[in-house]
Parts: sequence; structure tokens; C-alpha cells
Amino acid sequence: MTTVPGVGTTSLAPVAGPSDHRRSPVPTFSMIASKFKELRKRRGLMVALILVTVGIPTVFLVIRLLLHAFAPKTYGPAGGYDIYTSLTSGVLYIFGFIMAATLGATAGSADLTEGVFRHLVVTGRSRLALYLARIPAGLAIIVPLVAVGFTIVCAVCVFAAPTHSSYNGVNVPAGLSRAGLESWAADHPDEVICNFGFRIGPSSPIAAVVNYVPCNNGPNAGPTPAPLNAPQPTQAQIRRAASLIAQMNYTDYARQFLYPSTSLMIKSGLWIELEVIIGFVVALGLGSLIGQRTVAVIMMIVLEVVLTPILSRARIPHLSNLQRAVVGLATAHLAPGGLPVLGGGGGGPAGGSGNAGLLPESTTVAVCVIVAWLVGWSILGAWRMITRDA
Repeated sequence: MTTVPGVGTTSLAPVAGPSDHRRSPVPTFSMIASKFKELRKRRGLMVALILVTVGIPTVFLVIRLLLHAFAPKTYGPAGGYDIYTSLTSGVLYIFGFIMAATLGATAGSADLTEGVFRHLVVTGRSRLALYLARIPAGLAIIVPLVAVGFTIVCAVCVFAAPTHSSYNGVNVPAGLSRAGLESWAADHPDEVICNFGFRIGPSSPIAAVVNYVPCNNGPNAGPTPAPLNAPQPTQAQIRRAASLIAQMNYTDYARQFLYPSTSLMIKSGLWIELEVIIGFVVALGLGSLIGQRTVAVIMMIVLEVVLTPILSRARIPHLSNLQRAVVGLATAHLAPGGLPVLGGGGGGPAGGSGNAGLLPESTTVAVCVIVAWLVGWSILGAWRMITRDA
């Protein structure tokens, strides 16, 4: 303590300066904004992100809209449930992951490859904070872009969906109940008997009925003629036979949808964004770990396009638990029912497994695997940045 005349008692305790807060491991808003601007100024990267996540689905849908407008009898509607599942699980799911990985690998290695890592370190900022600031900065770029592309897909697939469902080549009203389908079949017996699939034995009560219906085309064309002495069925019997055939086909018909439901679109959007977050965070850690963007991107593409489909379907003895540790398999198991993931068939928007061919895995295990990948690669990437020589 010292006394200064006219001033009074003053303390010699050190005054906190700006440098005392630079070692904080928590990234500040200015650090996040700075990294966001740095990534956004990479025009080549931004153009690639926009073209792939927004451009590819948009161009595809615009072409389908034009083709249907000029030749509606040749080209079907641009939207619908089938188009939605194809674009969601076939384009946005795969290319969204790849572009997120490209952005993540760039964010994790650009400072080192461009020689500016040294300048960041000498500012006195925490290296951990510098690393963590890249996560919200990168996600603020890729997440909205994927959301825009997905929104375009949903809008077109709903508003440009077909008005009738084509089942076995027959235009059938969509969304009918079992009784509704049977009633519709009774009013269209010839189309149902000649085109719907069915299996009946010779002793079936409808065997003699269906053989009297002339079918000039369709899978049931040219049925075995009924015996000459057999009585000709009445119209009521033919209608009854069509209703029974529709009843046999109802389970398969119920999987046909004109457009995706609201709940399926919400779940699909969240699922795709999860895939994007995984791709970015893992590639960020990998890019920081090896200090190279190109190699990191190639490794991420191999993981998504080659290793994940193989390990998700193969049954390797004594290695099933290791296969379940692949993040792509875990993400596929979280897919909403009805989306064909990794080449598998969907079960309809109402739920169910999207791909029964995947290696079995519980939801709890899948969530744990995803969390482990996100945390593990973040720790590896941050550790490499902290220990790297400036």
C-alpha cells in the first residue's frame, strides 16, 4: 500500500488487462465470427457447397417440372413420395455428408497449410478456443445450405405430387382404407383381375371366376380358360372376386404414397442435418490431426461411399461389434422409417425399419457410437492443435 498526497491510499494489486482473458478455452463471439468470415470468403469452396447441396436437387427438379409440363403423358409428375425418398437418401444424405466433410477438413487444416497458424498463436489466444470456434462457424455455413436444398425438395415433392397412385400399372386413388380399396376394386373388376397380383389354387372359389375375365394385357393376360360346361359367373361374383384380390394386395398397396407426410419430412430433415454435423465435426478433427485437407477429404469419402455400405451389410464373424462402431451404420439405423438407406428398401412413412438388410444394432448403441465419434474426433483435433509447434 502507498499513500500519494492529495490522492489517498492506492492499491498495488495488478490491473487485469486484455491479455489475461486471451487464454480462456471458451471461444468468443468475435473468434467465431472471424472464422465464419474466413470460411465464407473462400469463393471456390462456397460455390461448390451451394452447387452440390442446393444446385443438384434444384436442377433435377426443374428439369422434371419442364418435362412433365411439355410431355405429361411421357414424363410423370416432378414430385411425389418416390422422388422425395430418392433425393433425400440418395443425394442429400451422401453429398451433404461429403460437402460437410470438405468444409470441415478445410476449417481444420487451412491455417496450417496457408502458414497463418503461427500468427494466430502469437496473439495469445487459447488454442483450444481457436479450435472450438471453428465448429459453430462451419456449422453456421453448411447447416443452412443443406436446409435450403431439403426445403426445395420437400416443396416440389408435395406440391407437384401425382394426383393418383399407380399400383401395378393401374391408377388407384391413394390413401384408401382396406374397405375403401375393396370397394374401389369391386367397381373396377377387369383392371384388378388383369393387373393385380394374386395366387389362388384350383379349388379357390374365385378360380373359375377370374378365368372368365378377358385380359388382353397386364401380368395376368391370357388366363387358363374355364371348362366349357362351367356356369358363367354373375357380375356380383366377378365384383366379389375383385374385392378379394384387392384384399390380398392391400398390405403392398398401403406402402404407396403420393407425397411424404409432414412428420416424415421433419424427421428426415433432422436426420440429414445430423449426418451433416457428423461429417463436419469428424472431418474437422481429422483435418487438424493430419494437417492436410485433400487426404482428409478422400478418407471421409472412402468412409461414406465405400466402407460404410460394405461394413453395414457384411456379416463378418467375431467382428460384428467392430462393425457397429462405424458411425455410418449408426446413422443409418436412426433413419426415419420409409427412407431407403444404403440401397435398402423403405417401409413407408408410417414407420418401420428403413432397411432390414443392415447389421442389427439398437438405438441406444447407435446414439452412443455417434456421440463417441463426435467427442473423440473433437478431442483428437483439439489435442493436435494444442501440441503442434507454431
